Amino acid sequence: APVVLWAPSGWGKTTLLRILMGLERPTTGSVEGVGRVAAVFQEDRLLEQLDAAGNLRFALGAAYDEAAARALLSELGLGDAGDKRVRDWSGGMKRRLALARALLAPSDALALDEPFTGLDADNRAAAQRCVARAAREKIVLLVSHEDDALTGAEVRLQ
Repeated sequence: APVVLWAPSGWGKTTLLRILMGLERPTTGSVEGVGRVAAVFQEDRLLEQLDAAGNLRFALGAAYDEAAARALLSELGLGDAGDKRVRDWSGGMKRRLALARALLAPSDALALDEPFTGLDADNRAAAQRCVARAAREKIVLLVSHEDDALTGAEVRLQ
């Protein structure tokens, strides 16, 4: 089951993810054995001049699987986006593409920082289903300000 870290702003949720991904060093102690981590950051970090497939191809390289990408984009409600450049997309569409990129990346774990931000109820539910499915195969650490981010094991920082 996915682990949801829930806490108010400023309590170190993003910092913890960054440490687990090796992007920051802990002030004390160490982190070992995390493996390959795919991530959704608070910022979408997309190439705005490219379309969805271009973004996925760039990020995934040789791991890009067109059929899998097409199926996941459709499941996330992005199937009709076609060749539209990402810069013309809504914030919610960009967020779903960032999530698709992480879900499609070869990894041992997923680090998801507020992955459902800006999604309406239907798109949020579809994204939650995709994350829950991924959690059957790999570790998913999801950070959220919302206490209903995803069902499953929860760790509350209090």
